[in-house]
Amino acid sequence: MGYEDLLVVMLFVTFSFVLVCQIIRNEKHILSFLWIGVMIVCILAALVVFAVLKEGPLFSCGQRLYVDAFSVYHLAILMIVFLMSSIYANNYFQEEIDSGIFNIKVARRFGTLWFVSLAAMMLVLISNDLGIMWVGMETTTLVTAFLICPYRKKKALEAMWKYLIVCSVGIALAFMGTIIIAASAHKLFSSSTDMFLWTHLHRFGYLLNPGLVKLGFLFIIVGYGTKVGLAPMHTWLPDAHSQAPTPVSAVFSGFMLNTALYCILRYVLLVDTALGSTTFTHGLLIFFGLASILIAASFIPYQHDLKRVLAYSSVEHLGIITLGFGLGALGAVAALFHMFNHSVCKTLTFFCAGRIGRIYKTFDMNTIRGAIHVSPLWGAGLLACALALIGVVPFALFMSELLVVRAAISSGAWIPLGLFLAGITIVFAGVLHHVTELVWGNPQVQLENLYRTSFIEKGMIIVSLGVLIILGLWMPMSFKVVLEHAAQFMN
Repeated sequence: MGYEDLLVVMLFVTFSFVLVCQIIRNEKHILSFLWIGVMIVCILAALVVFAVLKEGPLFSCGQRLYVDAFSVYHLAILMIVFLMSSIYANNYFQEEIDSGIFNIKVARRFGTLWFVSLAAMMLVLISNDLGIMWVGMETTTLVTAFLICPYRKKKALEAMWKYLIVCSVGIALAFMGTIIIAASAHKLFSSSTDMFLWTHLHRFGYLLNPGLVKLGFLFIIVGYGTKVGLAPMHTWLPDAHSQAPTPVSAVFSGFMLNTALYCILRYVLLVDTALGSTTFTHGLLIFFGLASILIAASFIPYQHDLKRVLAYSSVEHLGIITLGFGLGALGAVAALFHMFNHSVCKTLTFFCAGRIGRIYKTFDMNTIRGAIHVSPLWGAGLLACALALIGVVPFALFMSELLVVRAAISSGAWIPLGLFLAGITIVFAGVLHHVTELVWGNPQVQLENLYRTSFIEKGMIIVSLGVLIILGLWMPMSFKVVLEHAAQFMN
């Protein structure tokens, strides 16, 4: 079996775990299988990453599947987020299991949707066919919607329907963009299916119809940008993130948003090649990136729900990543670095918020006070994560934001730089105000930390924060090479 066969095996194994979830007869065993199954997929994904970094891009299934350094970088982050979230889910649903809410029927449905979501995001990252990539993205919308409301609560159902409606409109626009860009190459290939192959379009990009490519990209960035949560298409995100179970919120913020952004970035190089300039695409990326940062900055200080604050934080950080990609080669390196930092940090932040919310029985920050006194581990974890997210030294997010500043100065983007600094300053003050009372205030009620923290959960907190601190102080040469290699995709 060659390395290229691993792409098919990886997808097949992930889908096969859906059947395993249907066979298991105990809800606790299903939750245990989540992280065991994801661990197995992680091993296969690691082999794919190693193969690409060693031998270069891989094709499979008649060139319908394709991975390069850019896609395997995203694949690695996907597996980290899913593995962390699967481990966390194993303890998170214990209260629902004890009360009988999370029964075997719900557990089987959750496990099925969990692995299908993983497979769908994976399909997006390894697709060479733009049509298949769209199908993968649409599948994530349909599948993850039902993960938002496993218990059919009123607010969760409202959030689910809002997510479905808004994102379905966005995905429909992305479909139109996909068709239009494929149509721009209708005279170049004898087979209509070849018009959807990204590598074919990239090779003959200079022959594509510039007018159709421009129009198609507008549909793409608005359509997929809705799923990214870029402002002003972000309206579904705060509701969905705040109502979903915490492991699901972690996957949403930790990587699903990155998946949609990946789709946009796949088109950027095609459009740049067709137009012979980066001005059009990079201008749009900068615009939507700054809009997201500023919209998030205007809402974060006035939120009262902890998970909604984290949701708007995701809007801000996806805006920073999008802005970075719009600032050229140096900005692409900064954006990829920030993507890794944000995914790890936001996943862990949701874990801490979820556990504290369980202890206080609410996410209302007017009620949550003195979390570090009630639960020193999760309270301190939330404090550290919040400081990391707002770019406090020595966490890695400070360094990646500093690289974005450097990229803006290097490209002479002074107005975007000023708006970027203004936005993150407001967010800094807003989050710091929220977290100070939440973590250090005096508890208003007597609470007992009834939830046992597993050794693995403690390890996740220590290791994740340790990685963010180490990368904030020193970047290993091997990781720097991987970043630069992945960023070359944008050149």
